[in-house]
Amino acid sequence: MKRLDEHIWSLFRRHLQQTLTYWSVFFSVGLCVAFLGPTILDLRCQTQCTLQQITWVFFSQQFFLLVGSSVGGFFSKTLLSSLSALFTSTLIISLVFTIIPLCHHVILLSIAMGVAGKAMGVIDTIGNLQLVKLYQKDSAVFLQALHFFIGLGALVSPLVVDPFLADDSCVLSANWTANSSSPDLEHLRNTLAGHGAALHNTSQYPLYTDGVVVTRVSYAFWIMAIMNGSYAGFVYTYAVSPPLLMGHKTAGCLDSVFWASVTAGRLSFIFLSYKYTAPLLLSICLVGVILVHSLLLIFYTSHVFLFIGTCVLGLCISSVFPSMLAFTEDILDYKGSATTVLVTSASTGEMMLQLLVGSVIQSKGSYSFLLCTTITSCIGFFLFLLLLYTHCVHSNHQPDSSRCVDLKEQPNSGGS
Repeated sequence: MKRLDEHIWSLFRRHLQQTLTYWSVFFSVGLCVAFLGPTILDLRCQTQCTLQQITWVFFSQQFFLLVGSSVGGFFSKTLLSSLSALFTSTLIISLVFTIIPLCHHVILLSIAMGVAGKAMGVIDTIGNLQLVKLYQKDSAVFLQALHFFIGLGALVSPLVVDPFLADDSCVLSANWTANSSSPDLEHLRNTLAGHGAALHNTSQYPLYTDGVVVTRVSYAFWIMAIMNGSYAGFVYTYAVSPPLLMGHKTAGCLDSVFWASVTAGRLSFIFLSYKYTAPLLLSICLVGVILVHSLLLIFYTSHVFLFIGTCVLGLCISSVFPSMLAFTEDILDYKGSATTVLVTSASTGEMMLQLLVGSVIQSKGSYSFLLCTTITSCIGFFLFLLLLYTHCVHSNHQPDSSRCVDLKEQPNSGGS
């Protein structure tokens, strides 16, 4: 074990500058990714559009993140081109977040989000690919650390935006004056449906979208130009909808809780991935995700359990993607050449899932959010088991190759 520790630290010292560069850039990506969830209603107010229209803005970002992930591989042939692409992409994200407060039309906001999404996709592909190239068989620990910094940035992001979120209706009716007191969202729901009435689909009761915009979220975007998921993206919308009807400030804390647990989980998995195999970690994480989603479905009216479930879900989901990358590197020995395909596939799934969840929430109500995420987690676990089975069968027919992956503690390759 001591030799293995020395080997890991030797690799880290040898590639210190490059590794810290990739980690810091991923911190910036985390800031941007988690910034959008709590601001969805305020952005709707800024652009004076419907909830369905603002959902397409986020689809635009995810679609171009997919495009960026696809083209990111073209910039990874040399270290100079990789670092140049990272610098350019980070600069683009900063510029985009600077102009977002000036986007008062949903089409302009969609374009801005698309440009930022493409830049984030390039960063995602290059960061993962270059780390795998640097550390190869020892990349598991460093990939966990890389995605820890995404979680760290995403943890900070909701804390930055929280002071700028509106507690009440952020668009005043045209026949109201700026000095008039606007009703809060809970009062507005009661006015539309009556006190105590259950609204199963609030999208049919639109808030005012014409009038004086009084949202303060634009200031937060200016701050982010300095600083620079499906659950994190829609848990806020779910929390402020029936039957929970949380306040904006309370619901905004859910993103912080989620990303805090993701950050803590990735920090712990840096050490766990050093001791245990990727298949074991993936199995535990995916089973945990399914259990948490199932419990959230059962206790869907509980405010307290939503916070508890969000925290545990963040811990379970934190290691899935970096562990899958490390596992794929182990069974294929691809040394980074297929990272573009893996990141692009992940971006495709994220884009399609956000589009699906947003559309279902719009048409069927907020409870469908939990149902969609539960079904998706079950499908993901089934596909993972299928991958394990296929790998075992393939290994059994190739006696010279490595044996079928077992779900046991990693052996001490360097001796004790």
